[in-house]
Amino acid sequence: MASNSFGTIFRFTTWGESHGEAIGCVIDGCPSLIDLTEADIQPYLDKRKPAQSRHTTQRKESDTVKILSGTFEGKTTGTPISLMIENEDQKSKDYSEIKDSFRPGHADYTYQQKYGIRDYRGGGRSSARETAMRVAAGAIARKVLAEYGDEHAQQRPLPNPPPTGGGIKIRGYLVQIGDDKIDPANFDPAQIDQNPFWCPDAVAAARWETLLDAARKSGSSLGAVIEVVAENVPVGLGEPIYDKLDSDLARAMMSINAVKGVEIGDGFAAAALRGEENADRLRAGAGNTVDFLSNHAGGILGGISTGQPVVVRFAVKPTSSILTPVETITTSGEDTEIATKGRHDPCVGIRAVPVGEAMMACVLADHLLRFRAYKR
Repeated sequence: MASNSFGTIFRFTTWGESHGEAIGCVIDGCPSLIDLTEADIQPYLDKRKPAQSRHTTQRKESDTVKILSGTFEGKTTGTPISLMIENEDQKSKDYSEIKDSFRPGHADYTYQQKYGIRDYRGGGRSSARETAMRVAAGAIARKVLAEYGDEHAQQRPLPNPPPTGGGIKIRGYLVQIGDDKIDPANFDPAQIDQNPFWCPDAVAAARWETLLDAARKSGSSLGAVIEVVAENVPVGLGEPIYDKLDSDLARAMMSINAVKGVEIGDGFAAAALRGEENADRLRAGAGNTVDFLSNHAGGILGGISTGQPVVVRFAVKPTSSILTPVETITTSGEDTEIATKGRHDPCVGIRAVPVGEAMMACVLADHLLRFRAYKR
């Protein structure tokens, strides 16, 4: 199996399976002399780990990370950083009844056709368990952004620049579960960490409690839309042709399990606007800065960051492992029905929030280091 790596200079490779002994990743391209211990990584993993509410899988994993290489006396050495998390609560017997059938919506059929073998225990490599290591890589990417973001901003001034030390800030949250969307008028950043949905609308979060309880009790699941915003992004990240910042972000988000659509800025809604409505107009600001009057482009023009907030949304399909019986075929080609037992998220989009944040951090760190490699 190829393509287990992501990034150009800041590059990570993940390994391991859902029901194997451990999962891990190797991060290459991280600069030296950055403060780094497990304590810098663990809070982000804690945000993603399962069993934090009744609305996520009840698989009990501490997701305790170990740094195996790449640091000395609490600082990065510039060599590959190897991370590992041991799997602690695999229950492979939960899958024994379905090992000879393909689960609709999962990668079972395509894996079998491509490789001639598949790990039926939770999907093996195709499981969302792999995303824990993306979150770990993203934690290190945030350290890179904190270390070098201000330096880059001084070279390419931001519109309305923040004070030095502001750093690049990344925040993700749910804006929709099923067909129920938040009300933008109720948007309160302080609410994001106050409910199990990372939802900025307290009223919507209360509705989602009832919505997900009903879906779970009926043996079904729901999809979700996640928005990730990066603020204080310097001007000039990204390339204008094949390595556009927005194309790399779209690829990053589409690589997350169960993601079926990505938008930058206004996304598909931009098609309904007229040209004069969609244009992000510019005015001269104080002190040789630039003021944008809107941000329909999501902070990226021509594949290059503008200095405005970078805004990405992605849609996650409903969890495919459900108790409601659905039609499928067996591995020998016979028609049957399948209901997937075990511990599954009624809405996998909830735990996709920290994964989206991590992928945003990895893309921005990669492009920041690429810019530094050829300072103009």
